[in-house]
Amino acid sequence: MTSTPTEDAERKARVYAPDFLTELFRNPLDPGYADAAARRRVTPPARWWQWSTRSVSFVVLVLLGFLFAVAYRQTVAEAPGRSQARQGLVEQIKQRESETDRLSERAEDLRAEVARQRAAALGDSAAARLRTLEAGTGLGRVSGDGVVVRLADAPPDEDPVTGANVTSGQILYVDLQWVTNDLWAAGAEAIAINGQRLTATSTIRSAGQAILVDFRPVTAPYEVSAIGPDEMRERYERSRSASAMRAVAADEGTSFGVREAEDLTLPAAPEPRLRYAQPPASPTPTPSGRSASPGASGSSAPTTASGGNR
Repeated sequence: MTSTPTEDAERKARVYAPDFLTELFRNPLDPGYADAAARRRVTPPARWWQWSTRSVSFVVLVLLGFLFAVAYRQTVAEAPGRSQARQGLVEQIKQRESETDRLSERAEDLRAEVARQRAAALGDSAAARLRTLEAGTGLGRVSGDGVVVRLADAPPDEDPVTGANVTSGQILYVDLQWVTNDLWAAGAEAIAINGQRLTATSTIRSAGQAILVDFRPVTAPYEVSAIGPDEMRERYERSRSASAMRAVAADEGTSFGVREAEDLTLPAAPEPRLRYAQPPASPTPTPSGRSASPGASGSSAPTTASGGNR
C-alpha cells in the first residue's frame, strides 16, 4: 500500500514528545543546577565570606563565655553576703519568738494571779460560773478527753537539675481552716493548733510560706487538738475534710492522721481586744428629715467582729 505525497508530508510534520519517565531518568538534574556547577568550576567562590562568618561566630562565643564568667563570679561573690543577711534575719526571728514566749508566760502568771484575787473577792458560785464562761469562750484553760488531728508536709525530694530539696506536697492554711470547722461541727468544745487556743475571733491565714494562727506562726507538723464528746472522732471521720485530706495524702505524700487522746490540756487564749460599735459622728440627713448612715435602708447597723476560721 503506497502513501500519497500529502500523507508523507503530514507524517514528517508530526513531532513526538519523549516519554516523561525516560527523560527523567536520562537527565535527573535540573539544567539550572548544571549551569551553576559549570560557573563554579570556571569561577571558584570567594573564601572571605566563610572566614568572616567564622570570625564573627568565634567573637560571639568568646563574648558569651566572658559574660557567663563575670555573672558566675558576681553570684559567687555575693553568696556570703546573702547567707549572712539570711542568718541575721533568722536570728532576729528566733530572738523575737523567745521574747514573745517569755512575755506570754509572764502574762499567764499574771492572769493566774488575777484569777486567784478575783475568786477571793467573788463568791464560790460566781467564781464557778465565771470559770465556765471563760472555758467556753477560750479565755480559760481546759482539760479533758478529745481528738488530735495531725497534718504534716510531704518529705522533700531532690531536684534532679539543681540538687536542692523541693517539697512536693504542703499543708495549706485552708486545710487547717477546713479541719477546724469540721471539728467544731463534730461537737468540739475547745480547739488549739500547736498550742494556740482558738476563740470566736481567731484567724488562720498565711503570710508567704508561713501559717499564722492569731498572728503567731505555727510550723509543721500541725496538731489540731480538740476536746469534746466521745463520738466526736467518729463524726469527724465522716466529714468532708477528713476524706479530702486522705485523698491529698495519697496523691501528694502528705501525712494525715486522727487519734483519740485522753487528758488533753488546752491553754487559754490571749485576752481579746474589745471593739464596740459606735454611731457615725455626723449623720447624713434624708429628705424625710430622718438621719441615715451610709448603711442600707437608712438605718445604722452595728459592726461585729468575724472570726477567720468559723
